[in-house]
Amino acid sequence: MTMPRFLIRHPGKTSDDLLVEDPALTLHFEHGWAIFTDAAGTCLAIPAEAGAHIERVDEPIGPAPQKE
Repeated sequence: MTMPRFLIRHPGKTSDDLLVEDPALTLHFEHGWAIFTDAAGTCLAIPAEAGAHIERVDEPIGPAPQKE
């Protein structure tokens, strides 16, 4: 199982980069906006003109599976 995590990068403004994560986090795109929601509803919205790059960077929840 993995926890949804998204790395949001702002080219030329690395101080504005952000990592968002939440077990219920989802992302959808609507009318020029990237909209993040969780169990409580919308938690972050980024307009397309902001030029942000959004990358999903999930990590496993719990111990890593053992290889045989």
